[in-house]
This record gives sequence, C-alpha cells and structure tokens, in this order.
Amino acid sequence: MLYVRFPLSFRNVEGLLHERGIEIGHETVRFWWKRFAPKFAAEIRRKRINRMRFCSNCQRHLGEVFVVPDGETHFLWRTVDHEGEVLETSVAKCRDYKAASKFLRKSMKRYGFPKVTIADRSHSCAVVRKNIGNTYKQKIGRWKNG
Repeated sequence: MLYVRFPLSFRNVEGLLHERGIEIGHETVRFWWKRFAPKFAAEIRRKRINRMRFCSNCQRHLGEVFVVPDGETHFLWRTVDHEGEVLETSVAKCRDYKAASKFLRKSMKRYGFPKVTIADRSHSCAVVRKNIGNTYKQKIGRWKNG
C-alpha cells in the first residue's frame, strides 16, 4: 500500500539506504517488499478502518460507472472517503436493488455509517439507503461525485 502511495523504485530505496551507510542491493529490497509489504499494508488498513468508524467528519462519495470488458456491460460500484481514497469496489452484472444492497451493506458493515453520503441519482442506491435508514444523511446531485 505504501509502495503504491510513494513512488519509489527498488533502486531508489537502495540509493536512500546507501546515503545512510547501509549497503544492500535492489534485489534485497524487492525481497523485503515481497515478504513484509502485505503485513504492513494489512496493519495500516486495519488501523485506518478502526479510526474511520469513530470519525466525526467522515463523508463518503458513492458512485457507479458502466464498464464494458469483452463487450459485456457491467456496473462498477465504488465508495470513496473524504480523503479521496477508494474504500470499497464491487462489479455487478446488473444494476438493481440486490446488487446495490449487497454493496452498501458490505461497505457500511466494514467502515461504519458515514456522517454524510454523497451519491449520484441512482434509483437503486436511493431505495437501499431508504431501507437502511440513511436517507437523512445523504446529498444527491448530478455533479456531487466530481
């Protein structure tokens, strides 16, 4: 996760460590990254999720996009937090209540209820939010998901 966030190559890390007096090769850095990166990323993700559950100003953007892999139309659902990081994504073949319900319930269970949900005018998402009891916390607009 941090490797993606900070664009350093293995050779750049090797150079940074060389400046500090540590002599290793870029293959050693790659080995460390392969071994320890999933553990660090999981720990960072776990701590971030726990902080987000009790966040007082959390705001989530909910959107759906049409995706056409191999000529078939699919729907990509995603939730983005107030910092701009993608929290949850899901791909469904149909755009109905069942797919929206599954996605929103999974997202709410994992990250908790947001203070405000900003969504586009998707009818299926509006029905799900109404059933969950989250309608008073939502802002719906055409340009809100920018």
